[in-house]
Amino acid sequence: MTMEMKDSGSVVLTAYHPHSPARIPGMEQSFVQDIPPGHSPSSRKSLSRCRRINRMLSNESVPPAFSRSNSQASMDSTSMEDFWCEVESIKQSREDGSEEAMLLEFKPADEGELEAEWLQDVGLSTLISGAEEEDGQALLSTLTRTQAAAVQKRYNTYTQTLRKKNKHTVRDVRDIFGTSDSSPTFETVPVSPVSSNGIQLPGQKPVWKSVSSKSCLDCGIDKGSPSITEELSYDVSFSESITVLPKIQEWPKNQRFKKEDSALPKFIVRKSRFGLTEVGDLSPEDMKKIRYLSLIELTAFYDALGVELKRNRVERVRGRENGLFGVPLTVLLENDQKKVPGIKVPLIFQKLLLKLEETGLETEGILRVPGSASRVKNLRQELEAKFHEDTFDWDQVRNNDAAGLLKMFIRELPSPLFTVEYLPAFITLVEKISKIKLQLQALHLLIMLMPEANRDTAKAFLQFLKKVVANEGKNKMNLWNVSMIVAPNLFIYKGKRANQQEMQAAATTAHIVRLLIRYQDILWTVPSFLISQVRKMNEAAMNNSKRQLMFDKGVRKLLRRKTMERERPEKPEGAVTFPPYLQSDIPEGVIRVYAPLHSKVSMAIQLNSQTKAKDILARFHCENSRGSSQNMRGQIQSLHEIGGNIGQHCLDPDAFMLDVYRANPQAEWVIKPKAS
Repeated sequence: MTMEMKDSGSVVLTAYHPHSPARIPGMEQSFVQDIPPGHSPSSRKSLSRCRRINRMLSNESVPPAFSRSNSQASMDSTSMEDFWCEVESIKQSREDGSEEAMLLEFKPADEGELEAEWLQDVGLSTLISGAEEEDGQALLSTLTRTQAAAVQKRYNTYTQTLRKKNKHTVRDVRDIFGTSDSSPTFETVPVSPVSSNGIQLPGQKPVWKSVSSKSCLDCGIDKGSPSITEELSYDVSFSESITVLPKIQEWPKNQRFKKEDSALPKFIVRKSRFGLTEVGDLSPEDMKKIRYLSLIELTAFYDALGVELKRNRVERVRGRENGLFGVPLTVLLENDQKKVPGIKVPLIFQKLLLKLEETGLETEGILRVPGSASRVKNLRQELEAKFHEDTFDWDQVRNNDAAGLLKMFIRELPSPLFTVEYLPAFITLVEKISKIKLQLQALHLLIMLMPEANRDTAKAFLQFLKKVVANEGKNKMNLWNVSMIVAPNLFIYKGKRANQQEMQAAATTAHIVRLLIRYQDILWTVPSFLISQVRKMNEAAMNNSKRQLMFDKGVRKLLRRKTMERERPEKPEGAVTFPPYLQSDIPEGVIRVYAPLHSKVSMAIQLNSQTKAKDILARFHCENSRGSSQNMRGQIQSLHEIGGNIGQHCLDPDAFMLDVYRANPQAEWVIKPKAS
């Protein structure tokens, strides 16, 4: 997408400095809307509201004079009016007591503290404590060149700060990593392309197959709209793929976002022979490692772009421990899981979405037209009292009131749905770099960083918003309209000095929501280079464990004694004895697949270059179509890769099994229901 100057249907993009002092040069101008001739008095009322908001957010008692020609913050009324009306609606809701005020406190950072927190957040607390931990060593052994440089830069800053403060003696980085050069470096992984979702095989080049529209993620505009199609690759890390540094500059004062949906490019992610992996397809242990690596990669990505990655340091707010609104997502899920085991999205949030999907998707102005404030307040109180007893009457809830409750739920979360730590840095990137592909890559890594409860809830919310946009013909809510309404609810979080900064980034936050909705299928796919690094990390940890085992004299002595005794170990209680044909060694290229829920629980399958995961599933289904239980027939079965260099991995049906097998020959292969 290119940023173009345009007078109609566009938005001025203003410079935004999230970590500047409270009074920032150029930020004193107010956001004011022009009223085109012939607009109704309601538009003038909207203008008056916006001016009141600006006075509230600024330190000025009277707003400065507005000049269309030189204001950094001028906004086209047809493009941003919905945003400001939503802001005013939120403000009124808080003032009339419908919402409980809960402020996020931002902590000032001492020199070196941000680097120390960063090292802890990426799983490298051993560099601070000096302890020898295998996980930290394994993580360091997987880093690419740019990732290692990012870690080294933060660690050097941290150690130099400690030496200046004379807090305690800090070990030289050369002592930790065994380097003799005065400029310490980490041992890095070669940056040659790696096979998607696997590890680089000797002498093998990544193989791309001819694909149809069903074998790739296709995220972009509707068919028939003029747009350039661009292919995304996950084989090489984003930071390593930046070969030419984009030109970094503040956008001109009259620079505008194009609000038309056709302005967004069309991206496709073609499936490699390893298929694609969604966030729910990996085990929690491996997703924890994905988060470590994502933060390192995000930092390296910003370093490569020449953009500073800053973060908000937020005092954690506990929130309420019971109820529905203002309760942390983790607490809600903990309570709901007692009723529905394994649930990933709070029940109240699911019910609100379901209500709107069943009756509200075709309602004109849904999300935009506010419900009655008094009705919403009463419905909230009634929900708090009756929801868990299943006595609440959902038929009485009007669609606009349900939308108001949904937005209120999101606003009142003690910690924002999209965590605020790195939001200012992303806003800065969007305003400094116009290339949508780079914005999307940064946003992708931010999604990987989200806590599991936030990410699952956000996914459900964005899927709903996508359905709203799909019904634009009846509800009159296009992608830009929905983005403007949702942005204040997601990103104007409650905190001191927060509003002024976020208001200045109004167009940018709406653009972020637009990217989230449009490209959500891409954003919830785990980049394959991160999965490859997790595999290497697990392999390094296993090798460290083996070396430790070999050097443990006590263990070696015990093994010798057991060998000399030549006694069979007693059969554990409840253990299963497999027939001899299941215990025999499996030839090369043959895997044994287990299906505990099928009548035929095991099958040896010879793999060839064209065998896919779905072929194995089809074979089991055919063999067991008569003997399978009724409960199993209603479940979606998937082939899982378990153990070896991965914790657990639900395979894409289009994954070529011989490639996956060669990447992880020690794995077990199990057919079972996919986690919902």
